Parts: sequence; C-alpha cells; structure tokens
Amino acid sequence: MMQLRRCGAAWWGLVVLLGLATAAESHAADTLRLLIIDGQNNHNWRATTPILKEFLERSGRFTVDVATTPTEKTAAPAEWDKFRPEFARYDVVLSNYNGQPWPEPVKKSLTDYVNGGGGLVIVHAANNAFPEWPEFNQMIGLGWRGNNFGDRITLDEKGAVVLTAKGQGAGAGHGAQHDFTVIVRDREHPVMRGLPVEWLHVKDELYHGQRGPAQNMHILATAYSAKDKGGTGEHEPMIWWIPSGKGRVFTTVLGHADYSMQCVGFQTVVARGCEWAATGQVTLPVPENFPTPDQTRSAKKN
Repeated sequence: MMQLRRCGAAWWGLVVLLGLATAAESHAADTLRLLIIDGQNNHNWRATTPILKEFLERSGRFTVDVATTPTEKTAAPAEWDKFRPEFARYDVVLSNYNGQPWPEPVKKSLTDYVNGGGGLVIVHAANNAFPEWPEFNQMIGLGWRGNNFGDRITLDEKGAVVLTAKGQGAGAGHGAQHDFTVIVRDREHPVMRGLPVEWLHVKDELYHGQRGPAQNMHILATAYSAKDKGGTGEHEPMIWWIPSGKGRVFTTVLGHADYSMQCVGFQTVVARGCEWAATGQVTLPVPENFPTPDQTRSAKKN
C-alpha cells in the first residue's frame, strides 16, 4: 500500500497500460488459426474455398490460411514435394479436398496432428477422399464408398441407430439436388445447442449410403432421403463427429456448391464445428436469420 501511494498517478497509468495489454492478449488468444486445404476436388473448389474463408473470417473467431495442393490430378512427385503444410501451426484444419493421395509424410503429419489434439473438419466431398488411407477412414467414420467397403449407419423413425453390414444395402450416392430438412439429433451438443430441431437447408446433394468403419460416431443431425428425389427412403447422417486420439474430427456432408454454402444454416454449423473441433467449446451465436422449418435463409447479398 505504501508503494501504491508513493507512485500515485504513475502507478495508476501503469495499471491501465497493463490492463490494456492483458485485454489485447486475451483478444488475440480468442482468435483461432484455421487452415483450409484445397487444390483438387470433383466439385468446384475454386468457387467454394473463398466462401468458406469469407464466412469463417467474418465470424471474428478465425484467421484463415489456405494451402493448395498441386491442382492437376496427375501431378508429378516433384510437384507434391512442395506440398508440406505445417498443420501444427493451426488450431483446426478444414478439408475442401478430394483428389490424388497425399504423400506419406503429409498423411502422417495430419494423423499425428489430429491424434495429438488438433481439430479436423471435413466438408462435403472431402469425405470422398483417400479410400486407401486406413487412418483417414477411421477419422471420418463414413465416406463415399461402395457397399463392399464397410458398414453403413442410418437412423430409424424413432431416431435409433441402424447398422447395415458391409455388402448389404445401398452404397454411396445421392438423388436430385433439392431443398431438404435437416433434423438435429443431439440437441445438447455444443455445435447444435440453440439450433431449431428442424431447419430447411437450401438446394444441395443429399448424400446416402455412406460406408466406412463407422466406429465411435456421434451423429448430430440427419436428413430424410426421399425416394421421390432418388434417395433411399431412410434418415441419412448429415453431421457427425468422431474422437481420434486427443483430437476431434467434425464432418458435414452438406455443401455441394457455392449456392449450397450460402445457406446460413450451413455456415453456422461449419463455423461452430470448426470452433468446437479446435477448443471443445462453442462461443459463436446462432444468428437471428437462421433457417426455419419451412424457410431457407441465404447469406448471399443480393
């Protein structure tokens, strides 16, 4: 106390400066480092990566870098030698990639990153990638594979999990693109908390018959794959997560095209999923213009 009185205004000024510095450090700590991987895809990654980057940065929660692989699907090994993303520099990695297998050092780097506690987010066709990579199949649980690849997961009318064994039932596919209802199955999960139980997603591919190890899957949301749209007549997983070592892998098969990614529901789920994969918590709010059960909502500015 004696020292405080002697320093007077000078001490108070120091306290203010220290407080401002601490606040600045706290604000900086609140920003998560996110890496998007793109470069090859059977979908238009050149159109969708900018959308992902824009809404993630707009959330105020992320700084976003993009690592682009060799873009030719027949790229030579010398080109791939240049692709060595430093996953460990980031809090979360988002894959918008579906193409050539990665070099073994990159595959090992990602596996080590996730198992060591890093977050991984898989968007739409990124779950089509790497059928030959066992660790990746474990991390995503289900992928775009034939029915002989692995098991299949659906939900019945009561919301109970139904496992269809390898070799039985439908393999991966989708019907005609259309607006469809997303049904939240785990309302207490941080990403899903506060979302409507049902909400109408804009025109998209509704994946069905996904196959894989399907182990330790936590299904967060589904959609009904209507037969009159070329679907299966079953409730198919749309959003789920799987623990991998100390890390979390969050998958959504929503997001076929630029117009699909403009859905406020899609953007909200992906941003909150990225935050949760990185930290295990969600601070990003559910926006007021979130889709309703009977109305889609687009973030695109007209």
